[in-house]
Amino acid sequence: MRLRAALTGNLEKFMTDELRTVETAVSRGVRTAGFRLKQNLRHDTISSGLGRRLSNAWRQENYPKHGQSINSATLVYSSAPKLHGAFNNNTTIRSKSGLWIAIPTDSAPKKGVGKNKRISPSNWPEHRFGPLRFVYRRVGPSLLVADNQRHRKGKRGGFTLSKSKRNLKTKNTLATVPMFLLYRQTRLKKRLDSEKIMRKWEYKLAAIIDREFNHLDAGGDR
Repeated sequence: MRLRAALTGNLEKFMTDELRTVETAVSRGVRTAGFRLKQNLRHDTISSGLGRRLSNAWRQENYPKHGQSINSATLVYSSAPKLHGAFNNNTTIRSKSGLWIAIPTDSAPKKGVGKNKRISPSNWPEHRFGPLRFVYRRVGPSLLVADNQRHRKGKRGGFTLSKSKRNLKTKNTLATVPMFLLYRQTRLKKRLDSEKIMRKWEYKLAAIIDREFNHLDAGGDR
């Protein structure tokens, strides 16, 4: 019926309209599949307990950025490929700068010296907590501890270095607190299955484009 209408009407206009329909269907289908893939990857990251920040590291770029093209493409990628890659595999991590990997405990402060720097032994705020002391253990992780710590009361909680001469002399209410666990190496458990999710949306792409084409062919918005 469509071909008969073209033969009895303006064939050139018919072909132009058909090409525009195909371009629109392909562009919308590719972008939709890319968006759903990105959302699926983000949901997988959050549900795996890796947090919203790492989830939002999944990004999407469409080509062309504007307009329609039969050669439309979408790129879904990670802006944190090393982290996503590590949790997609059972990755063994070793220290690059020494024998130990230092993992902060719940008692350690969240920030180190410097603006918005995550705590580590290299930026340890010694002026607030005193020096770190190495404790070797044959079984389990070795430790970096801070001595003479006083437990803070109130909402802030946590610990701080006691400067009370009486407490330092008697050691009453003071504690040695583990601030870092030290491992020779650690193995990340596989939490993500990004390749499986990507294959799923690659498989669905043709059906999504076909659905867009049928919608347009039926007089849907262009």
